[in-house]
Amino acid sequence: MLKYPNGKPYKPKSTTSNANPIQENKDFSFGNRGKTLEDEINETNAYYLSRQIAIIHKKPVPIQIVKVEYPKRSAAVIREAYFRTPSTTDYNGVWNGYYIDFEAKETESKTSFPLKNVHEHQITHMKNVTSQQGIAFTIVRFSKLDRYFLLPFSVLYDAWCNMKNGGRKSIPIDTFEEKSYEIIPGYNPRIDYLNAIKKLISNGE
Repeated sequence: MLKYPNGKPYKPKSTTSNANPIQENKDFSFGNRGKTLEDEINETNAYYLSRQIAIIHKKPVPIQIVKVEYPKRSAAVIREAYFRTPSTTDYNGVWNGYYIDFEAKETESKTSFPLKNVHEHQITHMKNVTSQQGIAFTIVRFSKLDRYFLLPFSVLYDAWCNMKNGGRKSIPIDTFEEKSYEIIPGYNPRIDYLNAIKKLISNGE
């Protein structure tokens, strides 16, 4: 059992669905059927690295093991462990002299992105990154629409502050279309988010 630093049990996201798998497959293309956003970003990062375009990796999560059993001499089974600290964001690295730090999120909603999918310590972390002239953002996938957006931290932060002041608890897709950068899926790399970053930088965000 994995637990968060506050002792709350960690429950991994379910990979099963009651939806018709044939219907779900229609939402995917280019041989990426059934892959998660994380899978697609990992493959994209491997493409960037193999061609020395960028060095961006998924961050390892530090875990403290507190209980191990040895049913066999050659095998150990972890029975209980804790995340040492709350996670910050999913990915970080370097591209063209820029420090890159971002989170990857998926939503099944067709109309908005729920802000409950983001945690306050992640907002704090991304704010700290931007204060040091790093580039922080969130890649959001609307899975039912098969649309991908690079959401600048400034837009996310404005929505977060508005929510904290009693405002809307989600970001409507209209805001994504107006204030973020849509990433059109391709073949290789699948999610070429560096092109979106170039646009973000050119606009001074």
